[in-house]
Order: sequence, then structure tokens, then C-alpha cells
Amino acid sequence: MTDPLPFIAGLPKAELHVHHVGSASPRIVAELAARHPDSKVPTDPEALVDYFVFTDFAHFIEVYLSVVDLIRTPEDVRLLTYEVARDMARQNIRYAELTVTPFSSTRRGIDEKAFMAAIEDARLAAERELGVILRWCFDIPGEAGLEAAEETARLAVDLRPEGLVSFGLGGPEIGVGRAQFKPYFDRAIAAGLHSVPHAGETTGPQTIWDALRELRAERIGHGTSAPQDHELLAYLAEHRIPLEVCPTSNIATRAVTDIDRHPIREMVAAGVLVTVNSDDPPMFGTDLNHEYAVAARLLELDERGIAELAKNAVEASFLDAAGKARIAAEIDEYTAAWLAR
Repeated sequence: MTDPLPFIAGLPKAELHVHHVGSASPRIVAELAARHPDSKVPTDPEALVDYFVFTDFAHFIEVYLSVVDLIRTPEDVRLLTYEVARDMARQNIRYAELTVTPFSSTRRGIDEKAFMAAIEDARLAAERELGVILRWCFDIPGEAGLEAAEETARLAVDLRPEGLVSFGLGGPEIGVGRAQFKPYFDRAIAAGLHSVPHAGETTGPQTIWDALRELRAERIGHGTSAPQDHELLAYLAEHRIPLEVCPTSNIATRAVTDIDRHPIREMVAAGVLVTVNSDDPPMFGTDLNHEYAVAARLLELDERGIAELAKNAVEASFLDAAGKARIAAEIDEYTAAWLAR
């Protein structure tokens, strides 16, 4: 395809690896920064373009947390959540599992029940007004340690909002072993939540093995280093454990140095179920449509191949069977109509 974007733009899609705060558009970040002038975050949307240029993963975390610090009230939470859904609707995203880090908000003084009410109010409004179905993954910010793990597990299990479907682990991986979080994942899994930790983004395949064995991961966030271990790739393929791949994010954080050498090709060639995602789209100057275009080029996909990639995300999601069938049918109908033109 010479230009896949027109097809991709209208394609119904699902997204499984996208962060709540990391999805704040420059307009919303600037508005929040203006509300909280003690922050070092620029109040000019154009200045945010330079602010969101990262030297390495540690610098990304530093900038990310400065934006997290702008979310200080339930009104901030509700505004952010609904505006993220609005941006998704513009891209024909029908369903998204948004990674939310409640610990980052509650530790800054937002009442936990008010936080839950804010995201739920935005979720219901997004489905009713925008046609976007949102579900939550509550994740542990790994850099905050076991205190954050304990609090996140408590909030997920004891105050579980209706839209919560999974339990994750984000933040830096180097020096933050997966196994120490096992008791908290055990608690979440026992409560009926799915396990979706980040692993193998900036570390080697052993981190992915640890996520599988210790945290009982059902999907792996990133999994960038998986192709370094052929046994691991075979295991992921055999057990149909999806990878949530975020190509532009991997370049922005320097997890991958060259987009043309991105390991997505090896993942697909090994038969792994690969989904394409945007991670923290405005921070990385991308969106889900662009990520599909990147993947289409790397994998040399035509319209049918791109549609199958979109259906991978539907299959790997935690949406109910009827919802999966509905979106998959939309993808097929859209593709058939496009090719019939």
C-alpha cells in the first residue's frame, strides 16, 4: 500500500495498552498546567512538543510524573478521562483498556472514592455520548515500590469500580524485579482480575519469564526483548499469550534504537499474537492510527492484513464474547466495503 492511513483512519479498532495520564493531549496538559502554576510543565501546547522529547527511559519517567502531578482534583480526573475518550472516538477506537494508576492520584490527596466516581462518570459518558467502551487496568507504579503495590491492590479489590478488568505493573523495569509483586497479583487474580504486567521493555527476556511464572501474566506489556529468546517466543505462541507492542514508544524511550529493526517482525514470524498500541500517544507524538501505519510498513501488510491486526486486539481484549463478535464484524464489514470500492 502506498498510503495505508486513509484505510486505517476509518477502521474500527480496539486498544489494549494506553495510559490514562499519558494520553493527555497537549491542549489538556496545557490547561491543567495553567490551573496549577507551581508546576514546571509548560502552559503552551507548542512548547510541550519540545518538553516531550526524551533522552532515555529514566527521563521519560521524570517527565511523565511531572504531568501526573497536574492531576490534583476529581474534576481534573474526570476532564482528562473524558477527553482521552474523545480523542479515541476521532480515531474510530471502539473499545479501549485504559491503564490507570490510582496510587499516583490518591497519594497526592485525591479522595479514593471521588477518584473512582470521576473515572466511572467519564466512562459512562464516553460510551453514551461518544460510542467508546472504556475498561480499566489498575497498575502498580513499580518505581514506588511495595507501598504502591499494597495500595493499588487494596483499591482494586476493595473499591473495585464497575469498569475494572485487569491488574498491571508499569514504570521502570531495571532494578524493579517482577517477583516481589507476586502477592499483590495473587490477590487481584483471586478477585477475578486479569494479569497484564509490563515486562521486557527495557530489560531482557528473563523479566518476561518472571511475569509469566510469578505474576501469571495473560498478556505482556511491550515484550520488546522476547525475540532474544526463541524458547520464550515459542511459549508465547503456543499458549496464545498476546504481546502489547508499541513501536513509536519504544523508539521515544530508546528501548529500540531503530524503527526498521523493531522486533515486531520476529514476533509475528514466530506466530505470536501481536497487538498494536500507542502507549502514551501525545507524549510520543503519535496516535493509534499512526502506530497501525508503522506496523503495516514493517510487516508489509495490505488492507486485509491490517484488518487482521485490528482483530488481534479484539481477540486479546477482555471484552465479553458478544462485544468481541460485534467489533470483529464491524472490521470485516468495513474492510469488505473498502475493497469493493
